[in-house]
Amino acid sequence: MTLSIVMPVLNEAAGIAAALEALAPLRARGAEIIVVDGGSSDGTPEAAAPLADRVLTAPRGRAAQMNAGAAAAHGDVLLFLHADTRLPEDADILIRDALARSTKVWGRFDVRFTDGALPLVAAMMNLRSRATGIATGDQAMFVTCDAFVRAGGFPAIALMEDVALSARLKRLSRPLCLAARVETSPRRWQTNGALRTILLMWRLRLAFFLGADPRRLARAYGYAAD
Repeated sequence: MTLSIVMPVLNEAAGIAAALEALAPLRARGAEIIVVDGGSSDGTPEAAAPLADRVLTAPRGRAAQMNAGAAAAHGDVLLFLHADTRLPEDADILIRDALARSTKVWGRFDVRFTDGALPLVAAMMNLRSRATGIATGDQAMFVTCDAFVRAGGFPAIALMEDVALSARLKRLSRPLCLAARVETSPRRWQTNGALRTILLMWRLRLAFFLGADPRRLARAYGYAAD
């Protein structure tokens, strides 16, 4: 099994070097690192170039950027990683072994927040994901290339592209829920308040499943939707 890690970025110059340096052990074992820039104005692509195998440019938006990275990848398995999320050093081995032991074709990691922040929120996220079979971008989703193609990739929507892809992949198999934890930034939760963010996410997910326009949901979440 060969692994391609796709990282969508936008104006991440301040932290992109640290994000990619954290992937050095996986890259040394053969993982391919693909950074997909959505039009940064702060020099992110230049900062990423020495530490990645490929740096691409795509239209702004996580779905479009991740689809572009997947199309350029050479690995058997794709892993989609946010710039503020850190993988376990043996993530590639964990994924390989889990897929080899199972007939499932995709999965995700449990999550925790940096410095042990908000442990109850992280535990709720992990329990919800196990119960529903829905993964989010913070959980470092991985999928075989064949299954990604069969699912049609990420839908071209402004928000909830990870939830939508999870729903498509569930038609192929339930997810592998790896207990090993990725570590992600709690900045949005801390800035907006944990309870407020939880209620907002529940409201947005309900609206999405009821057919609300993802562009309107993206504006509510804080993105500038195209």
